[in-house]
Formats: sequence, C-alpha cells, structure tokens
Amino acid sequence: MTTPEIIPFAEGEARLDWIGLTDAIAAGHDLPKAEIADSFLYRGNDTLLNRAAWIDGLGLAVKSATIFPGNASVGKPAVNGGVSVYTDDDGTLAAIVDFHLVTKWKTAGDSLLAARRLARADSDAILIVGAGTVAQSLVEAYSAAFPGARFQVWNRTASKAQELADKFAHVTAVDDLAGAVGQADIVSCATMSTEPLLRGEWLRPGTHVDLIGAYRPDMREADDAALTRARLFVDSLDTTVGHIGEIKDPIARGVIREADIVADYYDLVGFKRQSGQEITLFKNGGGAHLDLMVSRYILDRWRTR
Repeated sequence: MTTPEIIPFAEGEARLDWIGLTDAIAAGHDLPKAEIADSFLYRGNDTLLNRAAWIDGLGLAVKSATIFPGNASVGKPAVNGGVSVYTDDDGTLAAIVDFHLVTKWKTAGDSLLAARRLARADSDAILIVGAGTVAQSLVEAYSAAFPGARFQVWNRTASKAQELADKFAHVTAVDDLAGAVGQADIVSCATMSTEPLLRGEWLRPGTHVDLIGAYRPDMREADDAALTRARLFVDSLDTTVGHIGEIKDPIARGVIREADIVADYYDLVGFKRQSGQEITLFKNGGGAHLDLMVSRYILDRWRTR
C-alpha cells in the first residue's frame, strides 16, 4: 500500500502561488461537473461537517471540519479538521492536507479568480470590509494579481482594522465605510454580518464587488440596491441560489431573478466584464468541488518540491 502524503500548513503554503491557484480552479471547471454532498453530525453545540466532492478526471476529496465552540475558552481553535484526497482511477488515499491551508487558499482564491475576470485591470484602490483571518488572506491574494494596489480596511471594531493594517505596509485602516466604498475599485466583504453593511448607492461606476460572508440563508452583506445596480456572478449556481442569503433572499422577494445571474465558473466564456463603467458583483459561495480543486493543486505543487 502506498503511504499517503501528509501536507502541513507552513510547508505546503511555501510552494503555492495565487495566480497558479486561480488558473488551476479555472482548469477544474473545464472538467465534468462535480458531484457534491454535505453531511452534518451534532452533539450539543459541537458539529462535525463532512463535505465531499468527486470530479471525473480529477479525483475525490472529503473535507472534514469539527466545530467545537467551547475550545475558545481554553485557548484552542474552535474549528479544526483535515482534507482527504483520493485518486480518480482507483480511489487510493493520495494525501491528507491541512484543513486551514485548503480553507485559506480556497476562500481567497475563489474570489481572486472572479476579480481577475471581472475587476478592471487598472484597479489600484481595494477596500477590505472585515478584519478577520480571511481579510488577511485577501490582502495577500489581491496583491498578487494587482501589484502596486493600495488597500484600505474597515471593521466595526476599529482596533481590529488597525491590527490588520499594521501587518502590511500598503494597507491603511479607515473608519468611514461609505467614503471608502466610494473611492474603491474593488470592494471585498468578509464579515459575519446578518444585515447589509454595503449600500449600493455608495458604489461608483466600474467597481467590482466581492461578497464572501453571508454563507447562511439568514445572512446578508450587501443591500438590494447593490444587487440591482450590478451585473451578478456566482462561483456555482448549485451552491448559492437556494442556500445563501445574499442570493436566496432577494430572489424570494422578487428583487432579482435567478436569470439575472450572468454566469458561474462553469460558464467561464460568459464570466467577464462588458465595459469599464459597469458594476460587477460576485458571490463567493465556496463548495466542496472547490476544496477538491484546491487540494489537488496543493498536492501537485507538493509533489514537485
């Protein structure tokens, strides 16, 4: 029996690059459409989430996440897990990849692929809304595709925004969200908000909007005006339309229709900006198929070390 590769965070990340990752995600969507399935197990407040995906020609992956909220009280991470990658030809376990490595690069890489296709090539003012772990990944990812861009970060707790800004020479913390949105070429939201933070009236022509939070049906980051002013794109129709509040809620109320979504990643030909003045809006929904694509990219880079 072949021993599977074990890919830890730091050693694995050292071999990755953001542009190569987005190219790998795009290539993954040229393959047959993924079969995906999620399952949940509960014990009180604790959760085991398994996300599985199978892409013919690429392989299989099962991403297991344990969510133990009580860990925070004893200084341990609340979310842990791992990703098991299996070969497509015989189902052999090929690798076990660090959970946080896959999640970081999947989340930011998903948004970066959209920005490479939808944001103006001359975008040099990028606003990050939120100052958590994902926000830091977004600064790293967007910096790779938009070198020389200046970043601003806004957060409800201003000290958190300043902490993030202090980690990068090209990032500034701001406290005027409306003013920052009005000056941005790209606005990327990564929050846990259940009520819209981003108002469509603040957006100037030519802006690209990237929405990462609002992963539950009861969550929103952008208001209805933002959606109706923009041309809409998602990473996957299957994992966003009926599941995520940012899309599900306005469709249910008749604000937008599913037909208003121009394309997802399985239609990369249509996944592009039409003019320099239009507003584009992308909903990052994640999905197990993206975990598989990213895990395979990580494994391939690991094997070339």
